Amino acid sequence: MVGRHSKKARGQSRRHARKSSVWSEIRGYLLTVIAVMLVVLLGRTFVFNVYVIPSRSMEDTLQIGDRVFASRLTPRLFALHRGDIIVFKDPADWMEGEQLPTNLMSIIDSNRYLIKRVIGLPGDTVTCKGSGEPITVNGKPIDESAYLKSGVNPSDSPFSVTVTDGNVFVLGDNRSNSRDSRYHLDDGNNGLVPYDDIQGVALFRFWPFTRIGLLN
Repeated sequence: MVGRHSKKARGQSRRHARKSSVWSEIRGYLLTVIAVMLVVLLGRTFVFNVYVIPSRSMEDTLQIGDRVFASRLTPRLFALHRGDIIVFKDPADWMEGEQLPTNLMSIIDSNRYLIKRVIGLPGDTVTCKGSGEPITVNGKPIDESAYLKSGVNPSDSPFSVTVTDGNVFVLGDNRSNSRDSRYHLDDGNNGLVPYDDIQGVALFRFWPFTRIGLLN
């Protein structure tokens, strides 16, 4: 009798040990999942974000439906540079009346984000005489051959803007199809984008796979 009770006790002890081991593994997996979710959440809040390109304004650099990673550390911790591609909040109803692809409306339009290239930094005077003349910054023509859409002029319309403190002047790479700073010179801020509206700098295109690559 004593032997049977002892074997039964040992069997219950082994089953209890197995249950404890299973629950321990489950708790470990749950903690790992929670930790990963927290890292992603904190990362998207403070370090990076993902955006979908809704229009043709940045062709051929970016096309409709491209997905990009944007660093949120710039301009918060790192300085902006001329040529950076920035994601920013709509500063003054720039998107008013703009028609976006229906499959991207819920992703982009609800957040009122745009993406353009920085051409002028605080203190710069950005000018173009129009009719295909080059863009000049502080009187010097800039070379835009690396990103300007093929067959498109730097600007068909003339303009001259001095960038004030806390703002940047932006243009799309597809100048003939971009509602950028030139288009909004009468928006109350001379078409400039405030630093406070900048969400980050686009660094990497990760979708589609055939177009994976670094930006800027």
